[in-house]
Amino acid sequence: MATETYDLIVLGAGSAARDAAAKASREHGARVAIVERTRWGGSCPNVACRPTKAYLVAAELMHDVRDHAAERGLDLPAPTIDLARTRAWKDSLIRNQESWVELLRKAGYGVYPGEATFEDTNTVRVGDVRLTAERILIATGSRTAVPPIPGIEDVDWIDHITALELGEVPESVLVVGGGPVGLEFAQIFARFGSRVTVVNHGPQIAARADKDAARELQAALEDEEIEIILNTGVDSFSREGARIDALVQGRTLNVSHVLLATGRTPNVEELGLDRIGVDVARVGIVVDEHQRTTVDGIWAAGDVADGPMFTPTAQYQARVAIDSMFGDGRRRVDYSALPTAIFTDPELGTIGLTEDEATEAGLHVDVVRHPLSSVTRAQYIGAKHGLYKIVFDSSSRRVLGVHVVSRGASDIVGSLAVALQLGVTVDDFAEMHHVYPSFSEGLKAAAEQAA
Repeated sequence: MATETYDLIVLGAGSAARDAAAKASREHGARVAIVERTRWGGSCPNVACRPTKAYLVAAELMHDVRDHAAERGLDLPAPTIDLARTRAWKDSLIRNQESWVELLRKAGYGVYPGEATFEDTNTVRVGDVRLTAERILIATGSRTAVPPIPGIEDVDWIDHITALELGEVPESVLVVGGGPVGLEFAQIFARFGSRVTVVNHGPQIAARADKDAARELQAALEDEEIEIILNTGVDSFSREGARIDALVQGRTLNVSHVLLATGRTPNVEELGLDRIGVDVARVGIVVDEHQRTTVDGIWAAGDVADGPMFTPTAQYQARVAIDSMFGDGRRRVDYSALPTAIFTDPELGTIGLTEDEATEAGLHVDVVRHPLSSVTRAQYIGAKHGLYKIVFDSSSRRVLGVHVVSRGASDIVGSLAVALQLGVTVDDFAEMHHVYPSFSEGLKAAAEQAA
């Protein structure tokens, strides 16, 4: 068996893997090997972030033409969708696999397709090749978690990957899970014409969101005739010919499709981590604040590691890991000012602590709110549901969290990361200049209420 030696072996070829390889090669002159078994480029550009947002853009356009064209003086026929053509457009935005491999080889990496298995803490086997290095980064990502619901083995369920490959719009969809993926696809299919029901175990959709923000988003989705059932799961599934019966709270829902959005499972089974002593929890590989695993010389980043599952955090974790491997190791992960968004319409954007989190932390909490409907820009689209909410410390006036439900919410909270890190106060927000008419002006209007 041939043996190749590298400075760094990266398992996976997604966002974390590619950022790690680039930083190690560029800044430290490292010789890097990348191993990938399934999808060069990873999930985000191929089957998650980019293609999903393409469908969201198409759904928003369809909604706006249907709901707003006439009032704006545009005489257009009622829009219909040819999902096969939408899928073709989506596919045109995605780099093909051959191109990914060529890109990585041109970057100077050793590229190894296949399944990686640890032989020892410095060695992995990929087919007929043995790779060795003093540093190994596990960045193998995650996959859809399949809940143990009776009868689910008889259901041809779809997830965020297979939903993007449908050739026709489903007649009806049961979305299991009310997190970001479930909510985005619920609105996509509802706007395309499906009858949609969302079933969520918890007391609110978007479990990690501020409760007021989640409530506003739910109201907006329900206005589009998306049924949302909280505090429950699916009791069982059964086939009814070509259709599916789902038992929910004693009620049978008969649907054409079931979409699982029930969380993620780390891709670790084939790695043989138990053989070398790397600890794995239910939510992923156990790592410290430098992304080090429980075994010296092995790091983990991205969805496979315990921590936030977002593309930017995967890249961030990879850079922290490389600094630990090759640099001075002073950099540590810090998620206190992490902006996130759910890309529904309206979007739900958040940064910092929710009101409940701040209260549970024992802080002196105060909040201010401003309704989206009072913002001029929102009146052009007839927005009824949405808000701007600022959570702040009533003693120091320091902003602890910002929660926005609006179009453009992702851009608003994304621009606030530095401000929160530098200790911005609610009074700073109240006194800042703003653009009129814009969605961002609602943040200033909310802050002015704290005076």
